[in-house]
Amino acid sequence: MMKKLIIGLFALSINVLPAMAAGPSVPLMEAGNDLTDQPSLQRGAKLFMNYCLGCHQMQYQRYERTFRDIGIPTAVGLEQLIFDGSKVGSHITNAITKDDAAKWFGAAPPDLTLIARVKSPDYIYTYLKSFYKDESRPFGVNNIVFPSVGMPHVLQELQGLPTPITEEVEEHGHTVTKVIGTETDGTGEMSVDEYDQAARDLTNFLEYVGEPSRLESEALGIKVIGFLVILFILAFMLKKEYWRDVH
Repeated sequence: MMKKLIIGLFALSINVLPAMAAGPSVPLMEAGNDLTDQPSLQRGAKLFMNYCLGCHQMQYQRYERTFRDIGIPTAVGLEQLIFDGSKVGSHITNAITKDDAAKWFGAAPPDLTLIARVKSPDYIYTYLKSFYKDESRPFGVNNIVFPSVGMPHVLQELQGLPTPITEEVEEHGHTVTKVIGTETDGTGEMSVDEYDQAARDLTNFLEYVGEPSRLESEALGIKVIGFLVILFILAFMLKKEYWRDVH
């Protein structure tokens, strides 16, 4: 499993980072995630399974581990979050082939198991809120933080199709039009605040998947530090006892 994770991280860095790095420097919005917020994680899991899994896999994460960690009963998860007949112990994968994905989108969509660790939760949150209408693109949308993005705005029915906010700037002696923000068109099923929360929930879930044992590790780390402090006190007192007659 560790070997697969290393390979996945390497592959993600090759496929995703160069394209993302090519984008402009955009101030990132703070996601404000809380990995202890299980309702948020559950909503994020629902969004991912319904809107993202058709193209993006999480091949290093299992349904069973996910359901257990974020408080979803197995029966509920099987009924509402597994759509392809996979067993609860299966990895979270889809049926799309890399060749088909490359033909449809220009490049195979990356596995998202480690995306929050490769980039950051703030980047993902900002990316989800930065799609805008661009009829020159194959899917009719573009993205401020990932220009010329090859994927559609899969959450469009929730957010609507934002229109770009632009400004004229001077670059290398020429006046160019830059997109500096977006404005919702009001056609989505969600209000602005509701979509903001949905983007946070999905980001929260992706951060959890990147390191499922994080909360356990942090809790264990506190216990280990406490043990070391007690051990140091006992060792120091023992040292004083041994050297009492010498000094």
